[in-house]
Amino acid sequence: METAQPSGNPVPPASVPRPGSPAAAPVRDDLSPPPAWGEPQPGASPEKAKPRVRVSSPADVLAVVPHLLGFHPANSFVVIGAAGPRRQVELGFRYDLPDPPGAAAAADIANHAVAVLTERRVSTVIGIGYGPGRLVTPVADALATAVRRRRLRLYELLRVEDGRYWSYLCRDVDCCPPEGTPFDYPSHPMAAAMTVAGLAAYSDRAALASTLAPLSGEAALEMEHAIERASAKARALVDRAQGAGTGNPLRLAVNAGRRAVREAIGLYRDGGRITDADAFAWLIVSLVNLPVRDDAWARMIPEHGQAHLRLWADIMRRASGPWLPAPASLLAFTAWQSGDGTLANVALEQALAADPGYSMARLLRDILAAGVPPAQARLPMTPEEVEESYARSESLPPSRQARPGPRRRATRKRQPGRPAQPDGPTG
Repeated sequence: METAQPSGNPVPPASVPRPGSPAAAPVRDDLSPPPAWGEPQPGASPEKAKPRVRVSSPADVLAVVPHLLGFHPANSFVVIGAAGPRRQVELGFRYDLPDPPGAAAAADIANHAVAVLTERRVSTVIGIGYGPGRLVTPVADALATAVRRRRLRLYELLRVEDGRYWSYLCRDVDCCPPEGTPFDYPSHPMAAAMTVAGLAAYSDRAALASTLAPLSGEAALEMEHAIERASAKARALVDRAQGAGTGNPLRLAVNAGRRAVREAIGLYRDGGRITDADAFAWLIVSLVNLPVRDDAWARMIPEHGQAHLRLWADIMRRASGPWLPAPASLLAFTAWQSGDGTLANVALEQALAADPGYSMARLLRDILAAGVPPAQARLPMTPEEVEESYARSESLPPSRQARPGPRRRATRKRQPGRPAQPDGPTG
């Protein structure tokens, strides 16, 4: 399952927050880093809340869904939940369609979706399947049964394929012909308005994920050499602390790492950006130390969410192997906090591909699977409290013994017949 910030609602008349308010990062339809991860768009503040939009028909919601998710879904089942007297969208999320289809897999998706919707106390549900009927219909039927069993209102249930949509609920051939209703996404006013506003969607999920692809060629080789130098610097600080014979041997490396993190966060919050490979490498190596990572985590206040997204995405693209889980998990947390569930899940997939046991990534994965909203992405400790907590320990937790590994693209693995991993709670 992938969850995403509300950006559209087919329940008429609906008032819907657009992504980019405290709940989601805007995305663009090209493969360059979106404004949330790269430079701010001219004349726009990435931290500024976006206006609301109102939609009132199946065509409207189909135009909005790609912007809700951040990409155009395919072979997917999307669930949207709305609540309140104005039927405002509270969340939207996506599942991979089971292939081959099966009653058990469809029931798993439907039950999980309804559990999340019930937890979020939505009253109105819309389901949309993207793909052939043999894959969509079992999930649509299972969702309809589960929604009605929980006494929620199933407002619409659609299937979309090859530029047409069908309603499972409408029996009127005048408005819902057997051959389907034509739908032209590019010409829809809602899609055009969102694109102009900088909220266009990627062509597919892989295109969105490619924005976090690691460096290649000469740039990758330069980073590998820089990480070797940073590792040597860290070892030298450990040797120096051990030679002094007082305190934890990681003390000097941790302190230098915390200082570098603070400076990087400040730079990005001020609109700047790191360009030096050695500066990136020192951050990458330092974040392997849990006190440094947790200090960074404690500084992720939502008011600067877009700056933090840019920072961690820049670092993540330059990390690989054992160096990857920390910045990827920090990016995932910030993306969840900002309401960009798809980005959060993409980052977590790569973190867990590099280290399946990485505790922060596993924790966030479970949180996203439960549909916990971004409003719950609170920081339990201040940086000062994090430092004091580690200082009270007998010794600082040891750094993971890691060496730079070969760069590789993380691949998403999922057991057949099980719902896809959620991309982040929103709303």
